Amino acid sequence: MLCAVLLLGAGGCSGTRSGDSKQVIVTGSTTILPIAEQAREGFESANSGTSVLVSGLGSSAGIEAVAAGTSDIGTSSRDLKEEEEVLGLIDTPIAFDGIAVIVNPDNPVKQLTLDQLRDIFAGKITNWSEVGGADLKIDLVNRDEASGTREAFKKIVMGEDAHFDKYAVVLPGTGQVRDVVARTPSAIGYISVGFVEPRFTATAVKALVIDGVTPSEETVADKTYPIARTLHFFTKGEPSGLTKEFVDYVLSDEVQNGVVVDAGFVPVKKGSE
Repeated sequence: MLCAVLLLGAGGCSGTRSGDSKQVIVTGSTTILPIAEQAREGFESANSGTSVLVSGLGSSAGIEAVAAGTSDIGTSSRDLKEEEEVLGLIDTPIAFDGIAVIVNPDNPVKQLTLDQLRDIFAGKITNWSEVGGADLKIDLVNRDEASGTREAFKKIVMGEDAHFDKYAVVLPGTGQVRDVVARTPSAIGYISVGFVEPRFTATAVKALVIDGVTPSEETVADKTYPIARTLHFFTKGEPSGLTKEFVDYVLSDEVQNGVVVDAGFVPVKKGSE
């Protein structure tokens, strides 16, 4: 990962990257990072002499990198913005995901409506007692503007008319949001459904029911959970060579119904029964 960051920071690669066909650079979403990293291990093991460099710098960074030719694949947990649609990027959906709204396990609130959630993150509802909780100031935990999760949450929850409260804590990654909410009784944040259950930490968070629907793989798959999105691989033009081989591998049954499911996401391709 460090190598990938250094390469990107130095502008040390391009679309052809000196003709090195044995290396693929994958940059972007921290949400997609577990899929890309696990797929990298399997791909390198099955293809001796190949190298896949994976880094999680945020969806916007991934889109910028692949558009500039400094990455072979830009991973994104949001759709392209209008101004990015002219960059010549090809979209390959690799998974579906729900965005879970999380609070501290000690918070008695179990559910919110989308309207309540919008008002909370806009700073209109400022105390948990206003939504059936304790008399406690709400501490907002938001993502930074490079985050695809933030962009998707803004599009789905906030809409065109509502704006995020400027006094919210802003953090750069999923892990940081989860950790802060897990340790702060008054906090509320949002992360991928796949990160709700503890993975690399013993700290716990609680996912809220939104508009009467519990966030889960099942409710994301059947589209009943209201805060859901597509996870993307973007390439500059149609993928070819080793890049195409890696994309095809991520879409294989092995990854879709193994790595993707194990990471808590919904595969775009179901395996044979």
